Amino acid sequence: MTLQLTPDQVWEVIDNNIFGVIGMVTRKNEARTVGVNYVVRDRRLYIGTSKNAWKVRHVQQNPCVSLTIPVHKSVPLMPWIKIPPAAITFHGQGRIMAIEDAPPGVLQALYSDSAEETHKKFDLCLIEVTPQNEFITYGIGVSLLEMRDPAQARGRAPVGL
Repeated sequence: MTLQLTPDQVWEVIDNNIFGVIGMVTRKNEARTVGVNYVVRDRRLYIGTSKNAWKVRHVQQNPCVSLTIPVHKSVPLMPWIKIPPAAITFHGQGRIMAIEDAPPGVLQALYSDSAEETHKKFDLCLIEVTPQNEFITYGIGVSLLEMRDPAQARGRAPVGL
């Protein structure tokens, strides 16, 4: 049994988080992943990075990427109990964007008040990730007890662009 979630349910969780792990493929067809901070605008994720970063080269060579977003879970009033995170994962298309083409508010959200100084200092660009097809989830929309049962914890939702 797979839990059917709505796109809005999954997008709300994605919007309320800021960290994910992006997966790419190198020129030599080797898999690479890296943790990134992101912001969401119009159901696309934006990642700020240096134009010289290796992730930029990989996305330019092969725009097929995956993104996994871990979602922290905890027991109320007992934060010392270790709970595995829930997760949302999907594949999508990556696109390198000039910083000048950033949608309104993206730079402010990524870099706070120092967006202009940060851009000049580090020669930044953006990676725009557009999710495709469907989200695959684990532990989203279920209780902590239900997370113990993989059949109940697994879910899917259309991306809904």
